[in-house]
Amino acid sequence: MLIIPYKTDAPERRYPWVNKALIAVNILVFLIANPSMRGGTLGGLAQQILGWGTLNTYNLQLHQFLSYQFLHGDAFHILGNILFLWVFGNAVNAKMGNAAYLLFYLAAGIFAGIGFTATSNGSCIGASGSIAGVTTAFLVLFPDSRITIFYWFWFYVGTVPIRALLLITIKIILWDNIVSMAIAPGMSSVAYSAHIAGYIYGFFLCLVLLALRALPRDQYDVLAMLKRYRQRAEYRAAMAGQPQFGAVGAQPATVFRGRPVQAEPIDEDIIELRKEIAEALATGDGDTAVEKYEALVHRDNEQVLSRRNMLDIANRLKTLERIPQAVSAYEKFLKAYPTDGEAPQVRMMLGILYTKYLQQHEAAEQLLRECSEQFTDPAMQERAQQWLAAALEALGRGPETEPAVKPT
Repeated sequence: MLIIPYKTDAPERRYPWVNKALIAVNILVFLIANPSMRGGTLGGLAQQILGWGTLNTYNLQLHQFLSYQFLHGDAFHILGNILFLWVFGNAVNAKMGNAAYLLFYLAAGIFAGIGFTATSNGSCIGASGSIAGVTTAFLVLFPDSRITIFYWFWFYVGTVPIRALLLITIKIILWDNIVSMAIAPGMSSVAYSAHIAGYIYGFFLCLVLLALRALPRDQYDVLAMLKRYRQRAEYRAAMAGQPQFGAVGAQPATVFRGRPVQAEPIDEDIIELRKEIAEALATGDGDTAVEKYEALVHRDNEQVLSRRNMLDIANRLKTLERIPQAVSAYEKFLKAYPTDGEAPQVRMMLGILYTKYLQQHEAAEQLLRECSEQFTDPAMQERAQQWLAAALEALGRGPETEPAVKPT
């Protein structure tokens, strides 16, 4: 059975420069130091690079803990690593920022190398340990995201989205590493100990960074997921002893006299449309989700989806250049979830759409001023200030005189 992850729906709020640079460097070093090139004009250089850079427990040197991360044995080795780095690294890089991500990636490789040398004898090359750290960092930061996989099982071939929490823990960590190592200990050329050390490093370091708020918190991360789970458990525990309406022997806590209150009728079509929207978004079918959403608001324009689905629909409408519909969806999001972690970005997007497409420059000014004060990322502050200047220019009030980022 072949299972290959190839994309994810995790958000990327910044361009992942470092991750793409790491991919390029790994490929470049591979082309120079690939063992298959030893018979060519670069053969001697390849041997020197491999001999100098390989992590070797029999001739251990400090620089090897960095250099081994950029060496690979063959094309399948580097292609597998680059694929995983592309799938998981871009979102983690965008979340951490470029400098922090570079340090995190290199430190993951060093930690994986220490795990290998502490438990094994021999030599080790490859970025797998570093990427293992990135993979569990993705698990901590985006446990509810969907990873789309390509599968091939006998005559069955296709793609399907799987929740990151399930794919990474069960397939990638447990099955591909722990179970495989237990089945044939010492019989494989795979450095399982380096992988496991990388997984441990990435998971616990990211968990600590989130807890200390050294990484920005949002509703996607594992701590937010655990908080929601605890709240639901507390609610179920609180309601466990309460009588349920309609249960045999249950009595209402309060008896109301007078005319009965008529409950609002349940619109089954609305319930079904909301369900279909959620299912379409979960499977990555954005066009169907938009179609169902437009049917929903045609039936009841006051309908608001869950915060994640509402934001996904708004973003999809913007991508499709349905600007008025996208603006309406963003406005609903802010009205329903004004203190959400994504609210500053949504305010900036609304401000941009107001001034770029709808000429609602005064409304744009208010939103852009508000979000620029909420951003801690200088790049986001700069972008908000640029669009604020555009809105002010359209209003005939000229550029801002105060600096974009106030000193603290």
